[in-house]
Amino acid sequence: MIWSLDILTLGLILLTAILALRVRDLISAAVVLSVYSFLMCLLWAEMGAVDVSFTEAAVGAGVSTVFLIATIYKTTRRTSD
Repeated sequence: MIWSLDILTLGLILLTAILALRVRDLISAAVVLSVYSFLMCLLWAEMGAVDVSFTEAAVGAGVSTVFLIATIYKTTRRTSD
């Protein structure tokens, strides 16, 4: 294991998690969550769990992001403000 890579990845994961909670735009939040999922994919791959990493990349960074963005575009506001 490369400890410096682990620490850097964990720091970026923590940063993206906080950023996902703080961002006000829904599309930006979906993109930040996709980055979070991709960083988790890198962490799983570095730890040697390649099957978990592949599943995280396919489902977390891929399909979930597409579903979130599609849902955001399909919804409308009820008020005009």
